[in-house]
Order: sequence, then structure tokens, then C-alpha cells
Amino acid sequence: MRALATIARVEELKPIEGADRICAYRIRNWWVVDQVHKYSVGDLVTYYEIDSFIPINDEFEFLRKSSYKKLPDGSEGFRLRTVKLKGQVSQGLITPIPSSYSGSIVEDADLTEILGITKYEPPIPAHLSGDAKGAFPSFIPKTDEDRIQNIKPAEFDSWRDLNLYATEKIDGSSVTIYYNNGDFGVCSRNLELKRNEANSYWSEVINLDLEKKLQTLGRNLAVQGELFGNKIQGNKYKKNNRHIKFFTIFDIDSQTRVPYNEFVSICKTLGLDTVPLVMENFTIGNTSTEKLLEISDNNSEVTPDVLREGIVVRDYDNTISFKVINNSWLIKYNKD
Repeated sequence: MRALATIARVEELKPIEGADRICAYRIRNWWVVDQVHKYSVGDLVTYYEIDSFIPINDEFEFLRKSSYKKLPDGSEGFRLRTVKLKGQVSQGLITPIPSSYSGSIVEDADLTEILGITKYEPPIPAHLSGDAKGAFPSFIPKTDEDRIQNIKPAEFDSWRDLNLYATEKIDGSSVTIYYNNGDFGVCSRNLELKRNEANSYWSEVINLDLEKKLQTLGRNLAVQGELFGNKIQGNKYKKNNRHIKFFTIFDIDSQTRVPYNEFVSICKTLGLDTVPLVMENFTIGNTSTEKLLEISDNNSEVTPDVLREGIVVRDYDNTISFKVINNSWLIKYNKD
């Protein structure tokens, strides 16, 4: 479960030009706008990440106008998203550590469950939901990289000399297709789905003839990609049809992701499209988080007049990965 509410330290603060009452506080590598003099560098606070869904509580009533949501199941709360205030990007929320918290007050302590925070998920359209065959297979990792802002400095520093590549992050619905000892399956982000040609995932997998193609390889593999296009996430790419672009292949027997060159070779053999390659053979070196966020802020190679969601950075052995989400994209699109 993603840690959406944690104890974190105020690392830095900076003034906002033209704003006397608010400033920006840095929490890890996130910037959050709040009142001036409310916190000092070194203070431990509760940090709520973007995509947090906070239960209704008097303490958070100030969020009602900007963040109130009522979900299809009737539950209500406040959804945190990326905003821009006086020209400063603000992501998440910081509050004092609750007086009711009786655990250890240490950095990274997870308060998500204690505070009743859940991840906000937009309603799933009927053509994507499908009939669940079961939970997502335990022998395959889900497709969800860490955001660059959450990566520990020591870990990030250990990657600075690695040979890396970056691909475009497609704004769609994650799909995993596997062949394992004769079993074939199609999965959304969280579930394995029963075969149904009316379901958008299954429809595209059938069009690609993936069951037969994977069988011919004689290996137990899971190919993972992003379904996008007509009626998917608002069809930001302006496509008449649906498509899948693939970004990784997982070897089920070795429990590892295949190296990049092997991934490209297998996709070529199977006739599968891969996500656009944005950068290749580069190192992080002295590049900062802010610089990588700037690099992510560009237009999509899928539809050039549309903002791209961001980039995903991996090493060529596919042992590490992280995502850099375009803040301009978050401000423009991530409002549902």
C-alpha cells in the first residue's frame, strides 16, 4: 500500500515573489505552499501526498471548495492534487503531527491507515472494469514506479553513474498480459479479468493475437503496457481507436525484468509497439530533481500538440526505475 500520509521533515523554505502571507516549504523533493512562519526548517510534520483522499473532518474543511469529492459508493472526502499558487507549484498538504498519534515520531513513519487516508481513484468506465477472474497475479509485479520526489537521496546518489534511458509515460490504463506454464491471462492494474471481447483490454489483446504469439516464444513471460485512445482517460491523444504501447517485459521464471535490448527484440518479434524513447545512454551525474522535472515538461511524441504525462527512467538492465511526472500536465489534466 502506498504511504500517502507520513511524518516528514521540512527541508527548506523559500519566499514566493509577490506573496507576503504564503511561502513554499520543501518536503523531501516536493514543494508545498502554506502560510509564512507556520513551520521552520527541521520541523517534523505530517505530509499528505497528492492523490490522497482525506476523510471529512473539521480540520480539513478549508479544502472543501477546492478538493471536495463524492465517490460512486457514497463516500466523501477531500482529494489532493497539484495546484499552482502565485506561480508556485504546490503538491500535497502539510499539517502538524496529530496530537492523537501515539506512535514513534520519526521520519517516514506511515500514518496513512491511522488517519484513514486512501488513494483517490477516478471511477472506472464499464468497458474497462470487466468481470474479475481474481486478484492481480502474485507472481508478477504491478506497474507502478516511485515518483522521483520520493526517492531517498542516498539511493538516488547511488544511481548517478548508471547508464540510463528514458521513455515517455503514456496517460492510459495499465495492462499486463502473461503466459505462464500454459495459462494465459489479461490484467488491469489491480485485477485479472475474465475473457470478454467487449472488454477494452481483452479486445486489444485479441486484436494483437497475443495468446498465440506468446506461446510461440516457449517462455513464461508477462508483457506490460499502457492502453490508450478512444474512451480511455478522456482520450487526450485524440485517437479514433485504442492502442497498447509496451514498456517492459517480466520473466516469470527468473522473477526479473528483461534487459532493455532483449525487451526491444521480443517486442519486434511479437509485432508490438513500444513506448517512445525520449533519451538514451545518459547518466544522472549532477542533474537535480528540478532539472529532470523540467525535462519531463514537454509535448507527447504520440500526439505532438498534447502535453506528455512525463517520463520513466530505467537502467539498461531494468533493475531500477522511477517516474518523473510533468507538473504542467498535472495542473492541466489531473482534476477529475
